[in-house]
Amino acid sequence: MRISNISVVGLGKLGLCLANVLASKGFSVIGVDTDASKINQVNRGISPIFEPGLETLLQAHRARLSATVDYNQAIHNSDATFVVVPTPSEPSGGFSLGYVEQAMGKIGEALREKPGYHLIVLTSTVMPGSMEHLAPLLEERSSKVCGRDFGLCYNPEFIALGNVVRGLLRPDFVLIGESDERAGQELAQIQSYVCENDPPIERMNFVNAEIAKISVNSFVTMKMSYANTLAEICENVVGADVDQITTAIGKDKRIGSAYLKGALGYGGPCFPRDNIAFASFAKGVGAQGDLALMTHQINERQVKRITRIFVKENLHPPMKVGVLGLTYKPGTNVTEASQALMLARQLASEGFEIFVYDPALTNDSFRTDELRFKPTAEACIEATDVCIVATPWEAFKKINSSVFSDKFVIDCWRILNDDAIRNSSRYFPLGKSFNKKIPAVLA
Repeated sequence: MRISNISVVGLGKLGLCLANVLASKGFSVIGVDTDASKINQVNRGISPIFEPGLETLLQAHRARLSATVDYNQAIHNSDATFVVVPTPSEPSGGFSLGYVEQAMGKIGEALREKPGYHLIVLTSTVMPGSMEHLAPLLEERSSKVCGRDFGLCYNPEFIALGNVVRGLLRPDFVLIGESDERAGQELAQIQSYVCENDPPIERMNFVNAEIAKISVNSFVTMKMSYANTLAEICENVVGADVDQITTAIGKDKRIGSAYLKGALGYGGPCFPRDNIAFASFAKGVGAQGDLALMTHQINERQVKRITRIFVKENLHPPMKVGVLGLTYKPGTNVTEASQALMLARQLASEGFEIFVYDPALTNDSFRTDELRFKPTAEACIEATDVCIVATPWEAFKKINSSVFSDKFVIDCWRILNDDAIRNSSRYFPLGKSFNKKIPAVLA
């Protein structure tokens, strides 16, 4: 393989993991970032971000990984560059190319004085049509020709925070949009060498890869909202259990069991915005994005679904409410678009006194006037009248059931020992029947 030295522009939650995975596979890697303190930490073998397995990987392979703020140093000492910078959402619902254009411009300028062929790979999620705009920008800044002097590829990852390292090493498939045959072939060789599960590699033109990327998350979120709709139905039908239903229908190969879990809505830095972007793109080309829009609307109603339980069960201020979990999913410290955090803040706005706990957060890292952070899950539960298990952290399954005695417990993910808790508390697992009588329409 021609490429042995790789630079990675952007050392965020994905970029730093990618740099370390590449280093772990024997590549010499130079990371580039504008944050000098982050660069210093990486060069000292300290991870500046929270991601399971990353710190161990960084310490084990730090000899092959360095970091700098100097684009020229990174580009001149590498054969390929992966760009992993933010693409924040715009008011229209699409993604901004601002940071990508800045990075590509600097890469192009560095390439101007560099001899030989260089591969440039964009990993950041972009709107369809973006890659065709970036090729001329690189040509202008470098005075070189795409497809002859350098190659350009789009190679978005399908990973989840809390599982990034494994996702990079064992993806379901690899998606490549390529400017030319050579660029696509070189990137495919890198991915084949890095991936441990011999995944299928789908190579195509730019626009097909761009549409494929946002299509995946839009489809996944549609499954999530469908499962949550089933869960809400089950809560209102005597004897109904969403887990039994989704387990059964998930065995149909046309449906599949992945992401078919009725609970709280989805959140995080990708799912909500990618779904909106899909709908925005569809509208922009004169197509219908109704499925994506309805999926988003259903997701936004999930917090109200929980607060309706409070109204129905006559739970009202000044009762104290404990929320276990604030991150949008287990295994990460990210609270962006977290339904658990939205729920806690909504209840606080209604006058409830809210206590919170999350294994990935601390009182120092998460300060807010409206929410009172507790040092342990048990302390959070003991301080409250109502307890909501909002994020399915594994540690919550191990809480002694006696702590929940005489509490009103809402288990959004049905992870607690319901038999033990049911005997000592008022236990409400989402997705299971709350009704004791058959609804009149079914009687």
